[in-house]
Amino acid sequence: MRFCTVINCMDGRVQLPVIRYLQERFNVEYVDSITEAGPNLILANGKNPAKAKAILERLEISIKKHNSISIAVVGHHDCTGNPAAEDEQIIHIQKAMEFLRKHYESIEITGLWVDEKWQVQEIDKKTD
Repeated sequence: MRFCTVINCMDGRVQLPVIRYLQERFNVEYVDSITEAGPNLILANGKNPAKAKAILERLEISIKKHNSISIAVVGHHDCTGNPAAEDEQIIHIQKAMEFLRKHYESIEITGLWVDEKWQVQEIDKKTD
């Protein structure tokens, strides 16, 4: 069994497209899901350390118990938890990726954007 982990919005519209994308992208059977409203913003701005810590605690379980091979962080169109425009949310995703890399240097970290058609796009790793 192979796993990867996604830090995704709790919005049900993005769950299946993201899971399917990650299963194919990383050739895994299972995707462990850590959900919050607007997790890219939570990890990017550091304004809610308790929520960021809770995400990291759940991530640790996925990595240690399921040997997760990669981590994805997601932002999406029409997000209530992070109502910023796409370009701003992509910056949040990139900053969230940087935050996660400080904790998990040896695991591949990917950023994903889910557009208004619920299509998943991988984003560039560098912040502007």
